[in-house]
Amino acid sequence: MEYLRLDGDALTLVFALEAGSTADCLYLGARLPAGEDLAALAQATARGRHESQPDVPPVPGLLPEHKAGWSGTPAVRLEQCATDFRLTAWEEYPREVILHFCDTQLGLDIEQAWRIDRADMVTTQASIWNPSKRKLALDRLSALVLPIPRRFTRLTSFTGRWAREMREDSRPVAPDGFARTSVGGKPGFGGGNWMILEDPTSGEVLGAHLAWSGNHDTLIDVDIMGSADGRAMLQMGAGWDGDEIDLAHDGSYHTPVAMFGLAIDRSALAQRFHAHARAETLPARVHWSPRKVHLNSWEALGFNLSEPALIGLAEDAASLGIERFVLDDGWFGGRRDDTTSLGDWTVSPDIFPNGLAPLIDRVHALGMDFGLWVEPEMVSPDSDLYRAHPDWCLHIEGRERPTMRGQLALDLARPEVRDYLCAALDALLRDHAIAYLKWDHNRDLFPSAAGQTEGFYALLDALRAAHPHIEIESCSSGGGRIDFGVLARTHRVWPSDNNDAIERLRIIPAWSQFLPLEVLGSHVGPSPNPITGRRLSMDFRAKVALFGHMGVEADPSRMSDKERTTLAAHIALYKDWREVMHSGALWRLSHPDPAVTGMMVTHGAKALALVAQTAFSPAFDAAPLRLAGLEPAARYRVTLPEPWPGKARHYLANPEGWRAGLTLSGAALMTHGLALPLTHPETAWLIALERLPQ
Repeated sequence: MEYLRLDGDALTLVFALEAGSTADCLYLGARLPAGEDLAALAQATARGRHESQPDVPPVPGLLPEHKAGWSGTPAVRLEQCATDFRLTAWEEYPREVILHFCDTQLGLDIEQAWRIDRADMVTTQASIWNPSKRKLALDRLSALVLPIPRRFTRLTSFTGRWAREMREDSRPVAPDGFARTSVGGKPGFGGGNWMILEDPTSGEVLGAHLAWSGNHDTLIDVDIMGSADGRAMLQMGAGWDGDEIDLAHDGSYHTPVAMFGLAIDRSALAQRFHAHARAETLPARVHWSPRKVHLNSWEALGFNLSEPALIGLAEDAASLGIERFVLDDGWFGGRRDDTTSLGDWTVSPDIFPNGLAPLIDRVHALGMDFGLWVEPEMVSPDSDLYRAHPDWCLHIEGRERPTMRGQLALDLARPEVRDYLCAALDALLRDHAIAYLKWDHNRDLFPSAAGQTEGFYALLDALRAAHPHIEIESCSSGGGRIDFGVLARTHRVWPSDNNDAIERLRIIPAWSQFLPLEVLGSHVGPSPNPITGRRLSMDFRAKVALFGHMGVEADPSRMSDKERTTLAAHIALYKDWREVMHSGALWRLSHPDPAVTGMMVTHGAKALALVAQTAFSPAFDAAPLRLAGLEPAARYRVTLPEPWPGKARHYLANPEGWRAGLTLSGAALMTHGLALPLTHPETAWLIALERLPQ
């Protein structure tokens, strides 16, 4: 047995490697001292055989299979063929280990790559090769196989539906394990390829994710049958929905990348994922300009589009300080409702007899840039494209073609389909000064669609190569396709179609556990909200929308003068603080009232916090809010940026003192906290901090 360590800045993995047998991970935790005796570490955690085990207890290791008594799900599975992969070699680099396995009888090779990046995130990927071209069909290969350290006894996964994405579901890591798959051709609203494991004793957490925009297959097996040792194994991989890989024809298969991070608490875990996104995932993140405030036309106008109405909306937007005007659905072909014209990506002469140029020119004259909604992966049965190419959609020959939202999905595995879409979008971008595409995907993929995700990636990659200046948003009826695979090719995501600020106070903190604020579209919606029917004040809606990539999804002409003034003030605040929010470290703020949500970002000498109350407090004087992420010995000037919430402001002690600023130590702010009026529902405050010179 040989032992090998893989070190990050604050993290160590220790592998136990036995040539001709298996590989295992025997340590995952804080970085070990340089001289640690790895053999002694292995002995310290070794266990003797107990009565209900095979004579040679099975070690599932990093490539578990159905052999030697392992009762869990295999990491590799072939159609009608048992496997026996053995570790043959390994390669060691400063932040990478590559493990080589071989099944000599089948003539197959598997490679696992384990890497630790600059953010101390661990990424894993597996590949399989069939050099003999023997007729074999692969129907499972996990991207990540991780023996879960025994201290992690609680699991948080995420569930959800349309307009109610990313709801946390916490439970013990129990004997019945965990399984979550998606079958709609995308990750889905439940966020099933994100999870958190927790050590309740220390608060340490481990977060894992599969960077893949198609179906996923995530599971935890707890072995209580085979060796009955209770060992839990986490696996993540792409879900194939019955479409096995023909290894005789394809020769090889490479899984998506999976990743996991280890941290002392939830805030530190979020910062780990955010650092990974900024440094390793988001395209050219260091060169991004400040995130512009959007106005999207949908909630204001829907399909009731006309050049005068849109120009009027653009003028109202500019008067509020909006920086980007986005024309949503209804601008193309015969699209007057949602039953027609998807696939016909040409400007509608009925709506725009002079083309888009007059609208775009006016938008630019108002100091804004122009964005456009598209849904390239879909086709309407009532469209010129479908009439010309009915075979281009996903279908089973001779069977019915059921629609969803009145549309079908195009088969992106076909090169001719991708070529058509790339040419249509390229023409739009060449002929018009478009800075931004809102790329939607509103339909599940059925029947099953082999190669669809790869085709989607290829289309995005080709379009970005031709138009590198274009910013792209990934939307899928809200949060139906959000993952690090799509974020490697886009610039932001739409977390939910639900703009209700109370719902967003749950949705944004859930997504920001993994994604930095600058990629999370966060818009001020109308009141009453079109989904929940709830009426909320402009002050509350605007403060909540400020924490993210801010935008507006409402008609300013329907707002009162006071609402417009309040919204404009918050847009100005966003511009003042977006560099902090979009570059800094995010902290989750705790409060004894479960109806209070707190978030805070620190960056350099500045910090901004949001605290919001959604219910009627059980106590008139709510507990002080304790801040986080500050230097204990440093002194901070603390203010409450205005405008202040209407009713709550009357209960604020010493308003002039708050305007002038209070000087407090970081220790006092994190330990004693700030007493703010948080009694009434729909109350939100912003807290600004600036570290003073020593």
